[in-house]
Amino acid sequence: MPKIGGRPARIARDDILRAGRELGMRRLSVKAVAVRLGVTATALYRHVDGRWGLERLVGESILTELRLRDDPRHGLEQHLLSFALQMRAFMLEYPGLVTYLQLLFPRGDGGQRLLNTEVDALVRRGYEPGAAIVLSGAVASLTIAMTASEEHSMAAEEADGDGLDRERQAVLDRLSRDDRLAGPSAALPQVPRPEYVRLLLTASIRGLIESCPPGRPIAEMVADLAATGEEL
Repeated sequence: MPKIGGRPARIARDDILRAGRELGMRRLSVKAVAVRLGVTATALYRHVDGRWGLERLVGESILTELRLRDDPRHGLEQHLLSFALQMRAFMLEYPGLVTYLQLLFPRGDGGQRLLNTEVDALVRRGYEPGAAIVLSGAVASLTIAMTASEEHSMAAEEADGDGLDRERQAVLDRLSRDDRLAGPSAALPQVPRPEYVRLLLTASIRGLIESCPPGRPIAEMVADLAATGEEL
C-alpha cells in the first residue's frame, strides 16, 4: 500500500489480516507485515497489540477454517484419534500455525470454539464437562507437540535435505558399531511417518482413556494421578 501525496498510507485491521495471511504464520512479524503494506511498524500498533496481537489476529483467523467432523458412529478411542488427526492435518496445511498453538491454547475465539466443539463431543460420550476439558486438552496438547516436531523435521529437510540425510546415516553408522544396539536397531521396521504418528497417538489416547474413563469425576482422577506421581 503506497504513500499518497507524501502522507502515510492509511490501513485498516482487515489490511493487516490480509497481509498476515499472505505471509503465513511461519514468516509473520510486525516488520514483515509493515513492509508488505508499505507503512511503518508504528502504523500497525494502532490496530494490533504488537507481535502478540498480530499473531492472535492471523492465527485465530486461520483457525476459523477448521471444522472438526464428529462421526456419531465412532467410539471414544476412534473419535479422539480422529480429532487428533484432523488437527494434525490442518496444522501441517498452514506452516507455522503449530508454533502459535504450542505456546498457548486457546488464545482466542477460534481456539475456544474448537475446544468447545470437542468438549461437547466428549460430553455426548459420557464425560462431565470438567473431565471433557482435561481429556480434550491433553489430546490437543499431545497432537500439537508431535506436529511441531514433525514440522521441524520437514523444515530441516526443505532447508538442507542432503545434510539431514548425512546426519541420519551417521546415526545409523554409530548404532551399527554399538555391540548392544546394533542388532535390535537393524531389526526395527521402517515405519512411514503417518503410520508412526497414528501409532503414538493411539497408544497415548488409550492410556488417557484408561486414566480418565467416561463418568469418572475429575477430582478423583486428579487425586489418583497425583498419588501416582508421589509414588514415583
